[in-house]
Amino acid sequence: MIQGPVSRRSFASALGAGLGAVLLEPRARTHGAEASVARGEPAAAIQLNSNENPYGPSPRALDALTRAQGLAGRYPDAEEDAVRDAIARLHGVVPERVVLGCGSTEVLRMAAHAFLGTGRTVLAAEPTFEAVLHFARVTQAESVKVPLTADFRHDLAAMAKAVDGRTGLVYVCNPNNPTGTIVPSEELDAFLTSLPSSVVVLVDEAYHHFVESPRYRSACEWLERTPNLVVARTFSKIYGMAGMRLGYAVGSEGNVAAMQRHSFWSNANVAVLQAALASLQDADLVPRQRALINETRRWLCAQLTKQGRRVIPSETNFVMIDVGGDVAPIIAAFRERRILVGRRFASLPHWLRVSIGTRAEMEAFLAALGQVVPTVAGAAA
Repeated sequence: MIQGPVSRRSFASALGAGLGAVLLEPRARTHGAEASVARGEPAAAIQLNSNENPYGPSPRALDALTRAQGLAGRYPDAEEDAVRDAIARLHGVVPERVVLGCGSTEVLRMAAHAFLGTGRTVLAAEPTFEAVLHFARVTQAESVKVPLTADFRHDLAAMAKAVDGRTGLVYVCNPNNPTGTIVPSEELDAFLTSLPSSVVVLVDEAYHHFVESPRYRSACEWLERTPNLVVARTFSKIYGMAGMRLGYAVGSEGNVAAMQRHSFWSNANVAVLQAALASLQDADLVPRQRALINETRRWLCAQLTKQGRRVIPSETNFVMIDVGGDVAPIIAAFRERRILVGRRFASLPHWLRVSIGTRAEMEAFLAALGQVVPTVAGAAA
């Protein structure tokens, strides 16, 4: 059994206290984007540390939250069925191939418990989102990490060579957190084809909706021909519902049933389920949010490039910036200025991960960056 709560935010470093004012555009305030911060962080800081959507949920989702008050006294069984059915229709599968979770983090926990255990290994890139590796330790499984390529992408060829008889689960975060890079479709196709059917491949597509590269394809396109494939998605990012906690996975009926055995009963509340249904029915939501965030990311990266700063090309709602030295004091300096940025990654110690906020928030970040790192040292190793 897991000891203590685990969430995506728990993988961020603990930050010190402080006070300040959040710079939010009117649209963000209207859509309820003033998210709470974790204990010990500045109470009113600009939050660019957890890859959240600064614009919050769809107006339809917020209306659904209000209407859900009338269901608060009932268990969410019917609503769970409705959301599962809607997701199944979205992906062209039967509902038995969909499992819901309290955020996609719970989905990753289910996968670890279903497919790992003593004597088994989980294979993942280094660095990547670490939840599955944490849950692997809980199951007494071991982790095998494969370094990224020189251009900060998954080295799928090396990962395929690392698969052996002990491998129970391969985790591919696509796009990858923290680098924001993608696995091109031709490489993913070759990788999935090369693996034995006994190895479950878990593709985490938390940032799927932000991708614009023509070289990318969702792993969902391989579900029918690859029974050992499981694809995870979340409502936390493009749908702006990080605080409401809802994720899901799609896979074969057998793998989904194996994961479902490790789920908690009634693991989503009626309010988030109603909001999810409303979000899926809002046809303009995804393109609207993607355009807002990606346009701001492109603007930020253009400004950083003009300043001679090195960035990793990103297909997500965050970007990594080479600060020319260890990021730990840089993170602390931003905190003193009431701006929260991403944590330090041991394998990329010179790279600072910054979530994309509103245009006003990114302008504030850029101004602070000029103070904290006025010139850029040589490129990080």
